[in-house]
Amino acid sequence: MINYAIMSSPIGKLLLAKSTRGLSHIIFEHKIEKYETIIANNFPNQKIINDQSFLIDEVNQLTEYFSGCRKYFDIKLDIRMPPFYKKVINVVSKIPYGTYLSYKEVASKAGNLKAARAAGTANARNLIPIVIPCHRVLASHGKLGGYGGGIKIKKYLLKLESIK
Repeated sequence: MINYAIMSSPIGKLLLAKSTRGLSHIIFEHKIEKYETIIANNFPNQKIINDQSFLIDEVNQLTEYFSGCRKYFDIKLDIRMPPFYKKVINVVSKIPYGTYLSYKEVASKAGNLKAARAAGTANARNLIPIVIPCHRVLASHGKLGGYGGGIKIKKYLLKLESIK
């Protein structure tokens, strides 16, 4: 069973989904209408239930983050990705608040200096943005690169964390 809740945020509505193992998805507003398909890709044949009470802690931590009171998350995660992508996501999850790495640096820390594109693809497939701060990964020379929520949201998150 997968439980989900929808919360309001300064960047629009966010749908949070959680399995019995932990938070599995944060879906931006422009993709919420496809949430069942998005969740079913990782959890086929699972019942998806709207249960705000199951995600109170996650919603509270994200609310604190957006208010500037939280610099790191203490949330159990359910990450389902191929091994190298998991390594990349693990590196990204450890980028401190207010700092950033380049795709090349992330690839290097994940064990393959020449896999900057693969690191970018892993970031693009990050199902738990914000909590796994893929917005803190930039192209070389500090250029923004892409972002699943859109560049406007990436800029907002970087500004929130005072990353220039």
